[in-house]
Amino acid sequence: MLEKLNTESRNIKSMKLDELSIFEILQLMNEEDQNVPKAVARELNQIEKVIKETVKCLKNNGRLIYLGAGTSGRLGVLDAAECPPTFGVDSSLVVGLIAGGEKAFINAVEGAEDSVDFGMADLENIQLQKNDMVIGIAASGRTPYVIGGLKYARSIGASTASISCNKNSIISQYSDIVIEVDTKAEVLTGSTRLKAGTAQKNILNMISTVSMICMGKAYSNLMVDMLATNYKLEKRSIRMILEVLDITEEEASLLLKESNRNVKTAIFMGMTSLDKEASVTLLEQANGKLKVALDNYHKAYNK
Repeated sequence: MLEKLNTESRNIKSMKLDELSIFEILQLMNEEDQNVPKAVARELNQIEKVIKETVKCLKNNGRLIYLGAGTSGRLGVLDAAECPPTFGVDSSLVVGLIAGGEKAFINAVEGAEDSVDFGMADLENIQLQKNDMVIGIAASGRTPYVIGGLKYARSIGASTASISCNKNSIISQYSDIVIEVDTKAEVLTGSTRLKAGTAQKNILNMISTVSMICMGKAYSNLMVDMLATNYKLEKRSIRMILEVLDITEEEASLLLKESNRNVKTAIFMGMTSLDKEASVTLLEQANGKLKVALDNYHKAYNK
C-alpha cells in the first residue's frame, strides 16, 4: 500500500543524490520546491471551501482544530500556536492536536500515529462539539490517528476537512471537504517534511490567515488585533497606528496606551475622536470589523 503512494515513491531526478555536490543537491531541492506552489494552486477551490466552512463554524462559536501526526501534526500545532499573538484570539479558538501529545512535538512517540482510538480520544478530551471544524492532516493520507479523529468528528456532526499529499487518499473518505495536493516524490525518498510539509504549511497559512481576515482581524493589510507582547511588537503596533492615521509617533504611542494596547481600538479612536469605551462598543457591534464600525459611526453621527 505505502509503496504505491507518490510521497513514498523514488524521485528519478535524485537517484544519484549521494554522488552530487552540495551545491547540486541544493539546486535540485530548490527546483523541486518550486513545484509546490503550483500543486497548491490546483487545490485553491477546495481550500476556499474549507475556509468558508471554518468561518461559518467560528461565527457559530466553534473552534478550528488541527489533527495530525509527525511532521503534519507539528505543522498544525505550530499554526495554532501562532494565532493568539497574530490575531489576538484566545488560545482555545485554534487548537493543534498531535499523536502522542505535547511531547511528540519535540521527540517522536513511536506507534502513537497507528492508533485509531487515540485520535478519537484526543478529540473527546477537548470536548469536541458539533459546531467545531476538524481538519485532519496527513501527507500519506492514511494515518490511523487522523482517520480515527475524523470518524469521531463526523459521528457527532462536526465539520471535517482533510489535507493530504496523495490523490484518492484514505482520509479523504472520512472528511466533508477534501484537499489533496499532489507534491509527488521527494528528493530524499519518503521524507515528507520536505515538499509535502512545505505544501501543508502553505495551506495552513492560508486557512488560518484568511479565516481570521474574514473574522475582522485585519484592516487593509494590517494585523490590527495583534498582541503587543514585546518591544518589537509594540513598535509595530505604533507604526500601524501612525501609518493609518498619519500622526506622529508620540501621538500614536499615546493612543495605544489609552486603548489599553489594542491597535484596532486605537485606530478607531483616532479616526472618530471617541473615547475607548464608546469605540469598543461600536467595534463589538460590528463584530470586530473596523471598516464596518466606521461605516456605522458615519451613519450614526452623519459624518
